[in-house]
Parts: sequence; C-alpha cells; structure tokens
Amino acid sequence: MIFTYPQQALFNRPVPKNKIYAHAKPRKSVKDKFVTQVSEIIWKYKLSPATTNLPPRDGYSEIQVFEIALREQELGNDVINVIDKTIPYPIIFHLLYQKRIKGVVAFKRPAQDASNSWVIEEYFETAWLDHKTPTLSLPVALDIKSLYEQIMKTYIGIPARRGESLESLVERIRQMKQYQRELRLLETKMKSERQFNRKVDLNAHIRKLNRQINVLTK
Repeated sequence: MIFTYPQQALFNRPVPKNKIYAHAKPRKSVKDKFVTQVSEIIWKYKLSPATTNLPPRDGYSEIQVFEIALREQELGNDVINVIDKTIPYPIIFHLLYQKRIKGVVAFKRPAQDASNSWVIEEYFETAWLDHKTPTLSLPVALDIKSLYEQIMKTYIGIPARRGESLESLVERIRQMKQYQRELRLLETKMKSERQFNRKVDLNAHIRKLNRQINVLTK
C-alpha cells in the first residue's frame, strides 16, 4: 500500500523539528519522542492541481506525503498527530526504519465551520514492508478529494458498503475498534473470574460483542 507518486509532485524539503514545535506546541513528553524516535522529516511530495492535473473539491486542494526516518522501529501516533496538526492538508506518512517502510494516514477533513481548521480522526497503517516491495499506481480520480478518499480506502482495508461514504466507513471502524477493546477487557476478566453466575454473564456479553463486531465487518 505504498504508492508511486508523479515526479512533478516531488518536493523533497526537510522539515525542521523546531518549526513543528513552534506551531503545534507539543507537550514535553511528545517533544522528547521527537528527539529519541525521529531522525529526520522530509516533505517528500505535494499532490496538488498543478502536479496531478486534478481540481480541488470540498476543501481538499492538496495531499502531502511526508517521509520520517526513525531512530527506533515504533513511532507513537501522538508524534504523527502533532505534524498533522501543523500542516492544513491531509498527509500520507512513510515511516522508514532499517530498509523497511510503513504507511500511516489519518482520516482528515475540513471542519464544518469558519475556522479553516482540520479535524483529525482515526489513524490507519500498513504493516512494515521491505523497502523494495513494489509500489502501487495512484488510483484514477476526478479530483483531489476523490483521490484522497481512494487512497484512504486502501489503508482502511475493510471494503465500504454500497453507497457508504468514507466518513461513515471510518465511523463504522471506530465503533468496531471500541467493541474489540471492550471484548479484550471482558476476555481478561473471564480468565480470572471464579463465580459461575458471573462467568455466565460475562460469556453472554462476549457473545453479544462478537456478533456486533461481525456485523460491523461486513
């Protein structure tokens, strides 16, 4: 799920961490992660009307691609979120670590008010891939927004239902993840519970959650 981007979209500019700090004002704990986890941030591509020949739509005028070279394998979403808050466009992140690459992207949409801000919602990511893994061609699209939506759907993995909007799909997945978190907690309680009646109640709740998750995945 790593795409090939048009050569004319190449931007290839380093992003100084102090500029991100100045704009987003992250907590000290997050700044510490920038220092210990992030080696370099490169603004790699700008997908815009000028570089893709696609018009803007509904507030979506550009998509950015950032490469983040890591000092260690994992990078917290709180670090990525700080960068997302700094740049007023959707961003596709490529995390680079020891000849491997991972894609990360948030569902990001313009706020429904006059603030000109962006709402950042659920994050989706690929597995770690070998850096030589073949890339995909960008989806065919009529405008920047539809290009972004199609890229997002490849990261999400679960197919949209017929007529389902990207926003509704993301909400469905958010609900599914919430049920999965509840399920893990209940399964942990089930292992330590000794009272039979309580086990019966927990088991009934577990079965219900499994049914709800199954419905949401289809």
